[in-house]
Amino acid sequence: MRHASNRLLAGATFDQARFRKNLLGWFDGHKRDLPWRRDRDPYRIWLSEIMLQQTRVAAVVGYYERFLRRFPSLNKLARAREASVLAAWSGLGYYRRARMLHKAAKEVVKDSGRFPSTAAQLRELPGIGRYTAAAIASIAFDEPIAVVDGNVQRVLQRLLGKPIVAESLWLAAQEVLSFDRPGDFNQAMMELGATVCLPRQPKCSLCPVSRMCATRAELPRLGRGVRQEKREVNYVLDRRNGSIFLIKRPATASLMPGMWELPEITGTKTKSQPSLTLRHSITVTDYQVGVVEGAAPDGATGCWVAKSRLSTLPLTGLARKILRATKVI
Repeated sequence: MRHASNRLLAGATFDQARFRKNLLGWFDGHKRDLPWRRDRDPYRIWLSEIMLQQTRVAAVVGYYERFLRRFPSLNKLARAREASVLAAWSGLGYYRRARMLHKAAKEVVKDSGRFPSTAAQLRELPGIGRYTAAAIASIAFDEPIAVVDGNVQRVLQRLLGKPIVAESLWLAAQEVLSFDRPGDFNQAMMELGATVCLPRQPKCSLCPVSRMCATRAELPRLGRGVRQEKREVNYVLDRRNGSIFLIKRPATASLMPGMWELPEITGTKTKSQPSLTLRHSITVTDYQVGVVEGAAPDGATGCWVAKSRLSTLPLTGLARKILRATKVI
């Protein structure tokens, strides 16, 4: 298939055909062995892309494999209860992703049972945006459509020696795309940004296309990291007779509705000395968490949950971290 007219890359000094060849050759020999790369099942690719949103690869692998053991097919996921899906997702964070994944699975099964094969069709499903639709369509179905994430943006900006933003990024990515191997090429661009063309210390000596790069990593990094707000929070771990006292967030809560957590000690300070302290980061907030062993605060509305049932509940990531640190689970 012919490539689009090189409007944005017309002034580029690199040989695009050689760029594609070098990048794909490097990817074939150096790509990470990740479980979602072992077949082209669209369900598995879709699951991996949703899990990888705002989450590091190393953190996703274990969750991905456990989730598939519980829901090995689209039909299994569609038939599951939402609470079971959230329980399998528990600890991965950004739970709206799991809810949209479940909702989309039910829509596909109800409609035809056939997974959409084009980016345009995929974008009609809940929780699938432009990037995710392009990733699934190119990797699973060889649709010649480019993806743009933070890694691809960085590679393109350094390659061309100038900042590219908004729609221009998508146009530039589409122009450089390999139409013969679109899925592999998209993964290669992201892999290059994730493992070689790093934000702070790029490994230019290992880059397969460094000779074509206009900047050799001299382009200033656009934007600065957002400083995290620091907060202190305290929770009570009340355990009796093999059970833990937990509180369920209301279904109307703006964050993590329906998830289970430990009761929080309100106020600026706790009278009891925490038996455990740990850190927990969520987006722009860095929490210092104190855990007090004892009775739940007066008026706390919750229930006792047997330890044997904890694995079936959709726990918040922080609750799961605390229960693991205290050897409850």
